[in-house]
Amino acid sequence: MSTSPRRPRVLLLTSSPLDGADGADVRLASDVLGSLPDVEFTWFAQWPHRRGRPPPAAHGGHAVRILSRDGVPHVPERAQSALAGAVHARRCDLVHAFLTIGRTFPAFSWLRPLLLGARPVVHTVPGVMDPRLLARTRPLGTTVALSESMARRLRAADFGDVRVIPPMIPLEHWPSRPRPAGLPVVLFAGHHDPAGGAELAVDAAAEAARAGAAFRLVLAMRGRPGQDRHALEEALRERAGAAGLRDVEVRGYVDDMPGLIASAHVLLFPPESIGGKADIPLTVLQALATGRPVILSDLPQFADFGNAVLRAPAGDARRTGQQLVWLLDQPRSWDVLAERGRAAVEEQFGPERFAAHYAALYRELLS
Repeated sequence: MSTSPRRPRVLLLTSSPLDGADGADVRLASDVLGSLPDVEFTWFAQWPHRRGRPPPAAHGGHAVRILSRDGVPHVPERAQSALAGAVHARRCDLVHAFLTIGRTFPAFSWLRPLLLGARPVVHTVPGVMDPRLLARTRPLGTTVALSESMARRLRAADFGDVRVIPPMIPLEHWPSRPRPAGLPVVLFAGHHDPAGGAELAVDAAAEAARAGAAFRLVLAMRGRPGQDRHALEEALRERAGAAGLRDVEVRGYVDDMPGLIASAHVLLFPPESIGGKADIPLTVLQALATGRPVILSDLPQFADFGNAVLRAPAGDARRTGQQLVWLLDQPRSWDVLAERGRAAVEEQFGPERFAAHYAALYRELLS
């Protein structure tokens, strides 16, 4: 009697639990976990488990519990992840790390042989906090970038073998929806990061309002560990008021992002720098999948979207505001961009393409 081959064992190395805070690294790891049923995964889970927060879907393997109050990657969570990773890497055939290149990453990269042993490593890079960190960083193994722009930057920093696998969007969870009726809603969704786009979105909206556009601006803001979110949100309200905007709502973390994006007419996302955010922000993909036109700043990584989005020079509130006025005043162009956005997501960011690329990479490294 023949026996089926053993499934490969892969450790998903993240700096926080997969059922914790919903960051880009956690989202990418969860998508890989749910996309490759022929792999036996080990991943990190939160203890004690938060009621109402389901664990990630899994097709086998097991969870390693990490003590965490809120699932956010504070220093204790990062330390536990590194130690647990060092233990479980020896029990796996391959390590797949999902780690942003931040302040502590260079030291981790130099300790990679001690922590992860001789197992092959895939490192999916959600983002780079500061490009200067790349000069002090060693590649963990085969590196995966989310965009061609990031891949060129990593290759220029001597990262060697760099592949490009764009993130995925579960299309069944983000169906295309018709344009909502009533007063247009312009949405910004992001973090309280320097040059992250929130302040420029306010200034661009003010330019559009002065040009005669009528709309409601909604800022859905997420904080990072150590930030005074209430003070930052109040500062945005004051900035909007000083700019003459009256119909503005500043919100914190939103549980129902599908509902919020469906209620919007336009996603306005004009960062001057991505910083630690995902190189391809998932909110942008979610808006495009829903059929919502997107106005972006003209950063290199956004070039991959082609003519499915509108772009304005980074830091230019006047041009960004003009793009917004034009879009709100052109319903036929709105329809064209909505169709292009959905088509781009289906073609470039679908789950089948994502799963096939990672499955092929796993086979190559495990052979």
